[in-house]
Amino acid sequence: MKIGFIGLGNVGGKLAGSLIRNGHDITVRDLDDALVAAYVARGAVAAATPAELGGAVDLIITCLPSPAASSAVAEGPDGFLGVMRPGQVWLEMSTTDYSEIIRLGALVEARGGMMLECPVSGGCHRADTGNIAIFAGGPRAAFDTVLPILTTMGRRILHTGALGTASQLKVMTNFLCTAHLVALAEALTVCKAAGMDMNTTYEAIRISSGNSFVHETESQVILNGSRDINFTMDLVSKDVGLFDAIAREHHVPVELSPLIVGIFKDGEKRFGPREHSPNIIRRYEEPLGIKVLGTGFPAQMCDDEPEAPGYEVVPKR
Repeated sequence: MKIGFIGLGNVGGKLAGSLIRNGHDITVRDLDDALVAAYVARGAVAAATPAELGGAVDLIITCLPSPAASSAVAEGPDGFLGVMRPGQVWLEMSTTDYSEIIRLGALVEARGGMMLECPVSGGCHRADTGNIAIFAGGPRAAFDTVLPILTTMGRRILHTGALGTASQLKVMTNFLCTAHLVALAEALTVCKAAGMDMNTTYEAIRISSGNSFVHETESQVILNGSRDINFTMDLVSKDVGLFDAIAREHHVPVELSPLIVGIFKDGEKRFGPREHSPNIIRRYEEPLGIKVLGTGFPAQMCDDEPEAPGYEVVPKR
């Protein structure tokens, strides 16, 4: 199967790298020519436009920063929808608006193609090793067709149902991740202000009921001082905003969600939209004139889980 990959950023580049590493035939496209050149050097073929890419492959994968970017590569003047043919599959791996996924899916279906939304979860370090989780929403026939590709890019693959379900579940998990991050920022700052040793504080959380995936990843880069988890405040605002919009659409009287949205909008205003997202802790550090740091923590996370074939996760019934 010939695969086209559009979007070689923090997540997309790592997913494309897993495909190349495992011997797949890949054509790539990105606005950054240097990124394209780097993947061509690893064995990929470059496409000048999304349409050129779409015409050369069986499976189109996109991993882009916003719904607008996805729409542009699909529907723009050089978009791949114009050349999409029956039986072709589009995997949208961006974190996006579920209603936009449903709209685009109808356009793909009208051309005889199939669409799956396949957002990922687990951090860039797991995307780099093929150990990330993937949610897949869309027709089961499309899912079965591309499952070998999904299990190359990810370890645990969950078919979530119809188009739109994966995007909703993805922004829900990102909301939870962000709530954990804000709670950890407050907890770590309180312990620092109270004179606690921060390495001991980290371990107290890690071995207790207060532990979480976010603590074992983002707390480490916070305590290192790099605050670099390959994610930025504007992307957090987008994701938690999408979750909040779903809550409002269904008239759920949420309380934490609007608060989290407000905290990150304030973080964007104070520190800039492209600031590392774990630096939300600066909202708590700076009024106190302190820096929450430990010793011996990594500047970036690396996945120490060996790469292994992925598999479908089947929900218990």
